[in-house]
Amino acid sequence: MPVIKHQEYIKAPLEVCFDLARNVDVHTDTTSHTNERAVGGVTFILLDIPYV
Repeated sequence: MPVIKHQEYIKAPLEVCFDLARNVDVHTDTTSHTNERAVGGVTFILLDIPYV
């Protein structure tokens, strides 16, 4: 199975980084050149992370 590893250093609080990582709007903005779009479930703002 392929593995994609990416590191990015951001000078911001952990909470801000976590919210950016689960923000659907940010993701679709950064992939606009591929015409990706959210089509089901959460299609804007933040994905909800269920507690396990």
